[in-house]
Amino acid sequence: MDNKQEKTGLSRREFIKAAGITAAGVMASSLVGKGAVAAPATKTMASPRAVGANDRLNYAHIGVGGMGKGHVNHIKALVGEMNLQQIAVCDVWKKNNDWAKNATGCSDAQVYTDYRKLLENKDIDVVVIGTPDHWHAPIAIAAMQAGKHVYCEKPMTRTLDEAFAMHKVAKETGCLVQVGSQGCTDTKWHVAGKAVKDGKIGKALWAQGGYCRNNPRGEWNYGIDPDLTPESCDWKMWLGNAPKIAFSPEHFFRWRKFWPYGNGIIGDLWPHRLHPLMIAMNMGPDPSLVQFPQRVVCLGANILDTDINPSDPQKPFGERRDVADTTQMIAEFPGGTMIYLAGATTNERGIEDMIRGNKATLYFGGGKVSVEPQRPFVDEVEAEELAVVGPGEDQREHHRNLIKCIREGGVPNCNIDLGLAVQTIVSMAELSYRQNKMAMFDPDKKRLLKS
Repeated sequence: MDNKQEKTGLSRREFIKAAGITAAGVMASSLVGKGAVAAPATKTMASPRAVGANDRLNYAHIGVGGMGKGHVNHIKALVGEMNLQQIAVCDVWKKNNDWAKNATGCSDAQVYTDYRKLLENKDIDVVVIGTPDHWHAPIAIAAMQAGKHVYCEKPMTRTLDEAFAMHKVAKETGCLVQVGSQGCTDTKWHVAGKAVKDGKIGKALWAQGGYCRNNPRGEWNYGIDPDLTPESCDWKMWLGNAPKIAFSPEHFFRWRKFWPYGNGIIGDLWPHRLHPLMIAMNMGPDPSLVQFPQRVVCLGANILDTDINPSDPQKPFGERRDVADTTQMIAEFPGGTMIYLAGATTNERGIEDMIRGNKATLYFGGGKVSVEPQRPFVDEVEAEELAVVGPGEDQREHHRNLIKCIREGGVPNCNIDLGLAVQTIVSMAELSYRQNKMAMFDPDKKRLLKS
């Protein structure tokens, strides 16, 4: 058994079986199996409340630690400007709930440890999900079934079958979903998408990008708060359907580096490149433009043991991570268009964002979009810097975009359709890395293929 299979906690036979399960009602395969949280069973669907242009929107926050705190503050800052109200918060740790209660002005009755109780409140219009990845889909699905719009942190889901189940419920209920990949609201990517649509670079061939960091202490080794105790935290709820383990502050705070809850660079960082690059290649956010990959290959390794303290190995920075510290991926779409990404937590020199066409190349830098013609086409294609007028990458702008779509109609910049396509890439990349093979997908039948 190779190291990748050992990290899953599954035998080879179990691993392959888990990667081929078809979820009821969807045409996509489960990726991880034992560590995945199954989507809730189908139930009666509620439609979202009709909201007028001047109506107040009531917000609830589920998961208010880490990124969740940031979202509480972003919505709080928009309360007056956008006519919002924060009326409920939920977390499994009392300290997070106490902070959120004070930050939002919620009463004791508006503070929850069980998200299901929160969702019974019919006054809630929008739910912001800032939990670990393995809880994204169950909460989002339950929220939409209760008639609430959803802002969900990236990656959209932990597994591929969850993503298709979430997409299905969004379409059935009419609830809007905004995936928290805020780069999608950066104007430059939409300007680039129009340039590609207008043929300024000829045929789009391939895009490239990267997300690279260098953390000597090991990425995702966030600080551990000694106030977290079994008495102050609902550990069973936090685990959900992930493998049952004893109470672990290491897993609670540093979950991104363990397979049952996250997938490291692949899910935490690459969605910030995948969503915007697909928009820039004219493959979103309009659902009619979205494309699914047909092949994905992902290579990676744990090259440096950055979780070990070199000055004192007996006092490591953190428990050894499951996920890669260096990785690269290629996704191929029907027609041969490709996206190449690099990722690292051990070297911060990244790959320049660009889109190559057969007649010209699009460059991104400093909030600008530039067209540089290929030499054989200098008489046909004009070198130019395209005007970028609008917001840059900003989480509050991303929230504003969802709010506008709820009130006025329209498609959120990182909507459920674009989110599903990117999650397909993310899940296939993880599958490729962990099974050491190319992942294959049928874009028409929307299912994984044997490879």
